[in-house]
Amino acid sequence: MNLAFVESPVQLLNVLEWAHAQPYEPPRRPGPPKAPAPGPADGILVVVLPPTDPVSRDQLRTMAELAREEGFAVRWQEARGGAGAPLRAVRELLPELRRAGRIVIGDPFSRYVQLLLTLVGGVPLTVVDDGTATMEFTDRLARGEKLTRWHRRDARGPRELALAPVTRLARRRLTPSRTQSVELFTSMPVDPPRGIAVTPNTFGWARFRFGPPEIAPGADLVGTSLVETGVVDPDRYAAAVAALARTHGVTRYFAHRREESGKLARLARETGVEIVRPDLPLELVARRGPIAATVLSFPSTVVHTLPIALAGTGIKVAVCDIAPEWLRATASPRARGFLAGVTGSARDVERLPAPA
Repeated sequence: MNLAFVESPVQLLNVLEWAHAQPYEPPRRPGPPKAPAPGPADGILVVVLPPTDPVSRDQLRTMAELAREEGFAVRWQEARGGAGAPLRAVRELLPELRRAGRIVIGDPFSRYVQLLLTLVGGVPLTVVDDGTATMEFTDRLARGEKLTRWHRRDARGPRELALAPVTRLARRRLTPSRTQSVELFTSMPVDPPRGIAVTPNTFGWARFRFGPPEIAPGADLVGTSLVETGVVDPDRYAAAVAALARTHGVTRYFAHRREESGKLARLARETGVEIVRPDLPLELVARRGPIAATVLSFPSTVVHTLPIALAGTGIKVAVCDIAPEWLRATASPRARGFLAGVTGSARDVERLPAPA
């Protein structure tokens, strides 16, 4: 049995994509098989470890129902609902962990997933995309650095010290060795450490399942949580959205699931754009349509994934740079270089200068 752990809608989408990409050998004997032919969902249990914020939970529920419709076994496992929830969840997941023939994870930076990885050894691992975090993961693994997200400053409090052994052991589990195989299933431009097998994510399932989309007039703008993570100044961000809306005729703003309601209300009031809270990952929303002929975005995952998911539709994806003066004093030292790398490595996109 393959056991997958996901904590976001995008991770769950990419587990479905990974399953769709697995090779299938039809029965060798001629004639109809004695039992139904296995599909991509066979032998996979998807465990959803939902976060606490309501928007992410709602999107995960919608994505989980879609996965069930595709034949996947999906288990909703609360791991953050109070002081005793994490240990109770670990205890309940132990039987599945012991039976797993492969572990599939979507977020190697998750402390909870890292804890689960310490409980297994010698089991093949697959890491599916969690957006631009995949680029940071491979960079840090190649340099032997601590698995910390790019937008966070290094913390050295009591909690970090207590979790340090867990993080170190998880990093060893995620490092290929004679007894440990690691696969990376990704649509991102990465340069992984030697020994990691890279399988390209071509969004074959999404392109088969949805679309081609109806193309709407005007332009759509994809929102980002760079303000919420303390990287970009909120006033600069609002001014940039207003400038892009005026210049490119933006009519809809697809909000990131982590964007705060007060910020979105301000954007609607100051720019006049319609704020849309997607119920599924944007790759699926775009495939279902309608979607504008031009999709604008700041540096984010979608500048890499949308050109693949929308290949052959004629829809243009454009990425707008983040100007250095937009960054807040609280931004991590790596923020500017990481965002520039996200933009510079994007393929099949138009590059736009930062609005003045």
